Amino acid sequence: KQGKMKKLFIVRHTTKQKETQNEYDYDTELTKEGIEKATQMAQKLALENHQIDLIVASPAVRTRHTAEIFANELGYNKTIMLNEVLYMAFVNELIETITYTYDTIDCMLIVGHNPSLTALAVTLLGFKEKFEEGAVMQIDFDCNSWIDIDKNNAKLISYTIPK
Repeated sequence: KQGKMKKLFIVRHTTKQKETQNEYDYDTELTKEGIEKATQMAQKLALENHQIDLIVASPAVRTRHTAEIFANELGYNKTIMLNEVLYMAFVNELIETITYTYDTIDCMLIVGHNPSLTALAVTLLGFKEKFEEGAVMQIDFDCNSWIDIDKNNAKLISYTIPK
């Protein structure tokens, strides 16, 4: 079943609480609505029966929580990799992080933040919209190795936003 393809799912965390005065943005929690939205999006993705080999998330509370919801709904029982780079990433760092992924991984899901996720979609796909909160994007790359991913082999498969 090993195809010549790498599949990437990009997820932006869902709705977060309004920050209180002295609270770090890093620690901002998801709202109840945010948790429901993430669950809804994760369930929708689960119906497509992808075999997710790796979940990588920004270590901020809201992205970690979003990643846990997806892991749970997708039946992913390996470790969620937390990667600090995803927290205030510039797009080139984000792409570099993806290209460092082991080639034994065929399908990866990353949970991150804007503006870097929008920048990533623009860079790889010429995406014309803002990457919405809670949205899930699938990009397929026509290559065998993550190191080779670029805009010439990237194809937008789907972009879904919460209802």
